[in-house]
Amino acid sequence: MSTWAEWFAEQRAGREDAGLQRALRPRAADEDVIDLANNDYLGLSCHPEVRRAAADAALRWGAGAGASRLVTGTTTLHAELERELAEFTDHEAALVFSTGYHANLSAVTALADKQSLIVSDAHVHASLIDAARLSRAAIEVVPHNDVAAVRAALAGAGGRRALVLTESVFSVLGDAAPLPDLAEVCADHDALLVVDEAHGLGVVGEGGRGSVHANGMAGDPHVVMTATLSKSLGAMGGAVLGSAALVDHLVNRARPFIFDTGLAPAPTAAALTALSCLRRQPARPSQIHQRGGELADRLGVPRSAGAVLSVPMPSPQVAIAAQAAALAEGVRVGCFRPPSVPDGISRLRITTHVGLDDDRWEHAVDVLTHVVKDHRGSP
Repeated sequence: MSTWAEWFAEQRAGREDAGLQRALRPRAADEDVIDLANNDYLGLSCHPEVRRAAADAALRWGAGAGASRLVTGTTTLHAELERELAEFTDHEAALVFSTGYHANLSAVTALADKQSLIVSDAHVHASLIDAARLSRAAIEVVPHNDVAAVRAALAGAGGRRALVLTESVFSVLGDAAPLPDLAEVCADHDALLVVDEAHGLGVVGEGGRGSVHANGMAGDPHVVMTATLSKSLGAMGGAVLGSAALVDHLVNRARPFIFDTGLAPAPTAAALTALSCLRRQPARPSQIHQRGGELADRLGVPRSAGAVLSVPMPSPQVAIAAQAAALAEGVRVGCFRPPSVPDGISRLRITTHVGLDDDRWEHAVDVLTHVVKDHRGSP
């Protein structure tokens, strides 16, 4: 047996012993499961208008963009989506990427370098963590939502350009960042606050315009917003929103944008149409909070600031068993466990959806109530 084969076997054995082994489980298009693990919060991924727009775009433009955005990969669809996203969130400009991961990589690595300081919340998404590392900046990780720690870190920046990284609604715990306080601290120290709105866009604020807009921070020169198009908008891709000068800088300096093929026409058109649906149905985000609050109360856990409900479990093994028990009754939920969770606590991760009819939603709530009680004990 080769050295590499031995190493792979040892790595797998260690994961299995710790209950951390993962595997891909392909799902069928017609499976009869209530899926509360995916992030299609508004149910727009399968909306008839969104599906038709994606199909029509593929037929008209082809399966892919064909090149990077700076060559021939920018279509009129991309330009329209960028205009609409900027207008919807009240920003001057927007730039669309092939994924939300690329949006975060681009924003951070194009704004920071080895002469910079990055102050990062301990719970930010892996894409922001990787972006900070790739930027080669000095990194200071501060306790979760600790504004005083951010202020202290920026006070020690020593004249370096500084970025503060946070999420508007955190992807694991579902809690909100203290954005106004963070923005004030950044303004005081001439730092940039990079806010990942992956779980805020389409969920938080007036008509789902996000936390940055809800807090009156859109257009703030010290705030940069990033987002994904794969959650509330049900498609694929990502975006960075801010000033026209910021977008110009990214177009010229962001390597994940410059050297990547543009977002394919189908998801571009799908995101654009989903945004149009959200504009016409601005009550959809409030339905997320209504259903999420009901489920949180039934499970005895804190209500979420967004659509993500976090249910701590005693161990990785118990979390996996609870996930399996729910699936056996036709309800799929997420299962987060170390090393994916920033606090080291295994948990069920349940996402609220408004695309389900009332009967299926009630069934899901009943199943999860007794599954959580059986595996975690009564709240």
